Order: sequence, then structure tokens, then C-alpha cells
Amino acid sequence: MFARRTHHNDSFSKHRASKSISTSKQKRSFRDHAAAAKKMERSRKPENPPQGSTLTSPIVTLCVGVEQRLFAAHQDILSTSPFFAAICRGQFLESSTKRVNLPEELPEVFSSVLEYLYKGDYYPRLLHNKRRNAWELEETAASGSEATVYHMGCGQMLLKDTLVYCTAERYGLDELKRLALRKQGLQSGIQCSTILSSARYAYANTPESDSKLRAHYLALVIRSRATFKRSGTMQMEMEAGGLLFFDLFVAMANHIDDIAIITKSPRTPHSAR
Repeated sequence: MFARRTHHNDSFSKHRASKSISTSKQKRSFRDHAAAAKKMERSRKPENPPQGSTLTSPIVTLCVGVEQRLFAAHQDILSTSPFFAAICRGQFLESSTKRVNLPEELPEVFSSVLEYLYKGDYYPRLLHNKRRNAWELEETAASGSEATVYHMGCGQMLLKDTLVYCTAERYGLDELKRLALRKQGLQSGIQCSTILSSARYAYANTPESDSKLRAHYLALVIRSRATFKRSGTMQMEMEAGGLLFFDLFVAMANHIDDIAIITKSPRTPHSAR
């Protein structure tokens, strides 16, 4: 058991998956990179999609969250998602009231999903820095506050990109999952408690077959172990247990085995000089 220590600046800042957020004139949006994949998603629409262009198809009203915030979207745009395509086929076949209730969803997250369906990205946008040949988040005045969302059901702050990923999982939007995962890898300055809460949420809201988001969190904790081992929150979470920490143990054991194999492997003549 880890000894619990007091750590006042218990945040994740150094061990992120990419470089810091910056701006550059030589950038292009992720939407260009994702255009081909998004066309493939649209091709998986129902065999008999609604007639007419996406800008003239019927408007669907969406009532989201416990506060019942209202959103509006074109039916063809929503039908990009197999989840909404099924709803539109079943619920609207003989109905004049095109309204969908989504009481379990968070308005802040659903807004990002809807923005993606229309624009191929969501705020803050993912931009490509040609000079560095790297992906970066656009710099915004409120970039820190945009990284997390309060989840009333959990009673905790969670990473928005994790929430978007899990929502995309439910809606059958694979390209949005990839986008959310890439964006999450660019976040920094996130508290350990938020990372661990988000990891638990990810495990609770993705299938066991998920090999992306779960692996991202395992790799993140291992990479940032110097920070997490000083975290009182980490100690409490480990005492609570769960599949997350069994997977973490297996991942760390595999990591140690890999290091042992590299250490024991015979040195090449070139490296021995």
C-alpha cells in the first residue's frame, strides 16, 4: 500500500501525449483530415434515407438533460449516427411532432456532438501545425475551463473529451471517438482526481472490447507514475478497487517485463563499442 502524502499541486502537466497548445498561421482544421472518414460514416446511413438535401430535411427538436435544454438539427444530419437513424425511422414514421428526449445526456457534451455532425470538429478545434508537423488545439481564452465538465450523476468534474468519446460510442460515431481521443491527448494541467474520475467513467461507459480510451488512461498513469504515486486520491481510488486497477496492474507488469527483456538482451557489436 502506498503511504499517503500531502501534495498541494496534484495535477497532471508534464506527461501529456503531445506538445503544448499554440497558434500558427500554417494550420489546417482536423475537418479536412477527417473528411474521407466522415463520408464513410454517412455512407452507413439507412438504406432508405430521408429524401432531399441535409439543409432542407425536416427539423428535429432534441430535449437534452434534466433541465430539458432544447436543440434543433436536420434529420439527415442526425441520421449520420446509427443511433438517431433508428430513432427517426421508428418514432417519426407517422408522427408530425419530431421531438427526441435525451434526459441522460449532458447539454455541454451533446452540443459538441452536434457541432461535430455539422462541422466535422467541435470547440476547441484541432489544428495541424505544418511547421512542427503536429496536431494542436486552437488557443482559446477559456481553454482551461473547456477541458472539464461537471457531471451531475457522478458529482464530479470529468474530462469533456472522455464524455464526448463515450457519447460517440453510444451513437456509433467512430470518427468522433478518434477525434475526442486525439484531443484528450493534448490536454495538460489536469488534476489527478479528475483524471482518475474520468478513467472510472470511461471504464463504466465503454465495452470491455474498447482498446483505445481505456488503454489511453492506463498508459497515462504509467507515464505519469511519479505524480500519481504522491496522490492521496490515487491511494483512495486503489483502495476502492475495480477493473481499472487490475488492468493497470497488468499493464505495469507488462511494462516491467518489456524493460527486463531489453536489459537482458545481448548487446550488438555496434552498441558494445
